[in-house]
Amino acid sequence: MTATVVRPTGQFTEFYDPDGETFGLPTFPYLCAPEGLATRRQLRSAGLSPGGHDPVAQLMWRHRTTQRVAYLYDTALARPKRTATPRQLDAITAALTARRTCPTCTQVKTYYIPRRTGACLDCTPIGGRH
Repeated sequence: MTATVVRPTGQFTEFYDPDGETFGLPTFPYLCAPEGLATRRQLRSAGLSPGGHDPVAQLMWRHRTTQRVAYLYDTALARPKRTATPRQLDAITAALTARRTCPTCTQVKTYYIPRRTGACLDCTPIGGRH
């Protein structure tokens, strides 16, 4: 997030629409977002989430031949990220362990069992086919 919004000059002026008349939402060029607005990734790194609120503005820029958009959320409306309960974490651990357990030899491997073969690399014949 930058400290102040300065009207850009040059190539960035096509995406400067702070009133939202052209693009529907207030739009700013890349790296020109006003203070108090953040992308989802910036919110997540701060331990926040949009909290169910819609974006209030957007960043737009051009990357090669495509036009890119990043939505901006009001940091004042953001809520702390939800954390998983101990039972949810246990369920995730059990599910990931099941993905690493070979159904043929019942050994827990350090890698996920390939769905293509349905067995660990030790139980799969050479060439990867049954």
